[in-house]
Amino acid sequence: MTYDERKNALRYLMFLKEKCDRSIKARGCADGRLQHIYTNKEDSSSPTVSIEAMMLSCAMDAKENRYVVVSDIPAEFLHADMEDNIHMLLEGTLAKMIMKLDQSMYRKHTWYNKRAS
Repeated sequence: MTYDERKNALRYLMFLKEKCDRSIKARGCADGRLQHIYTNKEDSSSPTVSIEAMMLSCAMDAKENRYVVVSDIPAEFLHADMEDNIHMLLEGTLAKMIMKLDQSMYRKHTWYNKRAS
């Protein structure tokens, strides 16, 4: 990766939650705030329904006694068609854990920041 690619890489955010049965649930996402500096909003955001439109749709469904099904497609965002490469930056403990999986695979993608952490 070039210096500019590293500089523009999106940081990966991971959120962990302990569930009632004491299992751990993890969710991850890219911190896209850096994209706003060099990308148009239309090119860097996914279409999201407004809260007003969703509430109006729910009200119409209720009024018309419609049967509504809600589903979640796991990791669907990973299957999105993308024209450009997007680089993700894994830092700290998460980066160390990835390296433990397969050093030979990830070593070439690893770089160290000269700042003290």
